This record gives sequence, structure tokens and C-alpha cells, in this order.
Amino acid sequence: MTSFYDRHIMPRLIGCACASKPIMKQRVKVVPRAAGKVLELGIGGGANLQFYDPSKVESVFGVDPSAELRARAMTAERPQGLNVDIQDGTAEALPFEDASFDCVVCTFTLCSVQSPAAALAEARRVLKPGGRFLYCEHGLAPDPGVARWQARLEPVWKSIAGGCHLTRPITASVAAAGFAVSGAESMYLPGTPRVLGWSEWGEARPA
Repeated sequence: MTSFYDRHIMPRLIGCACASKPIMKQRVKVVPRAAGKVLELGIGGGANLQFYDPSKVESVFGVDPSAELRARAMTAERPQGLNVDIQDGTAEALPFEDASFDCVVCTFTLCSVQSPAAALAEARRVLKPGGRFLYCEHGLAPDPGVARWQARLEPVWKSIAGGCHLTRPITASVAAAGFAVSGAESMYLPGTPRVLGWSEWGEARPA
């Protein structure tokens, strides 16, 4: 049984954090690139929905294990005409057939899944041949001093932030999962503590 904090407080905290100005600016760099039949991993409260272009996107399927966050996503802002289907599920065990999607979108999700490798393998499985994996995540910083602080803070941070990890590599993990990455970019998010703010984003296709 989940606690009151997990059911009621943590979804609100995650919703606020994931809708902060620096993170929303990151979402805008990635989500509008999506086209065709799209799957969003860890749709959460639906912060990305407003950035999909219904003239390019046939439909958006979203999965998330949190009933509270899925309920928020159902009423989240979105452009008129965007077809959205939100389902209970985890990124590591997607309830979809092989080669079902033209595009998989993953933003600020790999930090909190149980197994990034399994989630990325599932994303590759459900992508059509030539499909695109669009990602934007936060994770392990390249600066040794920052990375040491991330390791120190991670146990406490995970307990208050829904299992969010600070020390997971991002683009390297995507490449290791059998994707060919193109146009990868990275930066520390402005106005964000460096231990929380290293972000990488890009586009990848199954290699």
C-alpha cells in the first residue's frame, strides 16, 4: 500500500518540479519534433501535451504507473485536435506490440524508472523500422566535483523525489541500448543547482 505522501504530496511536488521554467524550455526543444503515431514514456502530469503539433502527430499514447499523475494528464493543456490515449503502464514493460510507433518521446523519465536499460530496450522494440527516439533528460554531470555531490545527495533525493536518480548517464545509455544518436546536445539548466541541472537531449534511431 502506498503512503499518503506517495499518493497525494509527491505527485504535486513532481508536477511542480517538472513544470518549472527551465524544464519546460527543454521540453520545447524536443517534443515539437514528434510526428506520426507517438508514444510518450512516463507521461506524468501531461506537461508535454501542449507542445505536440496535431498537424504532424496522428495520436499520442502515454504510459505512466501513477494513477494520480495520469489523472492530471487527462486534463492537461493540449492543442485542439490532438488525439491522446493515456494508459497505466511502465516504461520497462510496455503494453504495445512490436513496431507500433513512428516516434517515442522520453523526457525526464529515465531518472526514475526501475531499469533505464529495460525501458530503452522496450522503446526500441515498439519503434517501427526507421522510427525516432526523442529524449531530454537530467542525469550524471561531466564535472567530477558535481558528480561527487550527486552521488552524496542521491540517496536522500530519491526518497523525496519519487525514486529520481541524479547519477544516471543519459546519451551514453541511449547509445548502449542500440540506438544511433544524432545531434546530441547538453547543458546545465539555468537557475538550477548543478547537482540537479545537468541535461542532455537529442534524437536517435535503432542502429
